Amino acid sequence: MSGAGSPEERVLDGHGLRVAIVAARWHTEVSEGLVSGAERALHDCQVSDVSVLRVPGAFELPVTAKALAAQRYDAVVALGVVIRGGTPHFEYVCQAATDGLAQVAVDTGVPVGFGLLTCDTTEQALDRCGRAESSEDKGREAAMAAVETALLLRKVRRGEGHEGAAGH
Repeated sequence: MSGAGSPEERVLDGHGLRVAIVAARWHTEVSEGLVSGAERALHDCQVSDVSVLRVPGAFELPVTAKALAAQRYDAVVALGVVIRGGTPHFEYVCQAATDGLAQVAVDTGVPVGFGLLTCDTTEQALDRCGRAESSEDKGREAAMAAVETALLLRKVRRGEGHEGAAGH
């Protein structure tokens, strides 16, 4: 199972954060499960300023995430799924989306929760998208990671994030 070894979920107070969810429309059932999981997580973290935008597919996630980061969101949650087919298309889309989302976070300083499922089968995607019968909720995990990182960056920018650092 891909969730093995994941850290224990922390209670986070994201009150006052602005978070955008950008989700690909491909594979509607999986996508909707991911979005629902992210929305539940943000609600649990007391994040009330949430925007949800849909893009055609995973390839469009990075450019939209970058535009949202420029709009003073504290975090962006990028969600989607790419399911392996019989051509190299899978590798190209997965690599471009993954590299693009990482670059958005580094370039803008705005955390991007990575909720792009890259699966061999539809069944694998359904098992990870947060439905009641799923074993994992990757939409929730991506939102929680984005909120936790946004809160950490807020502390670092205030000069409060150096606990335990050598020489501090």
